[in-house]
Amino acid sequence: MEILTLYAGQGNFAVVRHGEQAIAVDTRRPADCSDDIVSKVDRFLRRRELVGIVLTGFDDDHADPDGLDWLLEDYAPAWVMYPKYYQDTENARLVFNVIRKHERRRQNTRSSLGRVSVRLDRLDSRYLDDLTDEFDLELFSPHVEDMDSSNNCSIVLKIEGIGPGGFAYLVTGDTENPRWDRIVSLFDDALAADVLAAPHHGSKNAAHAGMALAVSPDTVLISAGIDNQYGHPDAKAVRLYSRVAEHVFKTNIRSGVSWLTRRAGSDFPTQRVA
Repeated sequence: MEILTLYAGQGNFAVVRHGEQAIAVDTRRPADCSDDIVSKVDRFLRRRELVGIVLTGFDDDHADPDGLDWLLEDYAPAWVMYPKYYQDTENARLVFNVIRKHERRRQNTRSSLGRVSVRLDRLDSRYLDDLTDEFDLELFSPHVEDMDSSNNCSIVLKIEGIGPGGFAYLVTGDTENPRWDRIVSLFDDALAADVLAAPHHGSKNAAHAGMALAVSPDTVLISAGIDNQYGHPDAKAVRLYSRVAEHVFKTNIRSGVSWLTRRAGSDFPTQRVA
């Protein structure tokens, strides 16, 4: 199992692969990074099936309509997952326009596009079966009780590779501390994962000590833009992750860095991707 965390400016785009399948997490593809992202993803997905796309939220730093359109056009995944809420924004409208476009294009074919709209209180189980053969998927959020903002409507999902070489990767979107209070109280050490995608680009408003302790990751991956206006990642968040994890990697160093994380025994070496 390997995770490609792409430099996508002040946004998020990652791809995880295991065995013969892969899942994309978010689709941010800014113009100044577009060619580099396309090249890296094309190499990473060689001889792999992109089985699905997880959009952790509908803000454009996670759900980029152009990035989504490219993945659906070039890789024809079986499904798109997104949180079961709708905020009437221009970006959300564009995202659903892209999904409808590809649903129409693929209707009456053997590879129709499925929608997977998720919310814990609308599901019989937090385990999402039958979406992939190579990964177990376990959902922790969103839930109607804390859907007070687009950030707290983010998908929190554990993606775990099945069999030898697999490990657990916790995807967190922009989930902030008030929602983490509830998630940790409900699930605690069920959140445990080898690799954590830091919530909200390393914001201090999402640096939750209880979450970090429950996850207890070996490696934390922080996606943020160079010289971004929010100051992400916050020094407080980096200190917290450094206390609980062996390794912390940021994308907003040098001129922007993409990282490849893999398993090597009990370690998770992470290397810069040229």
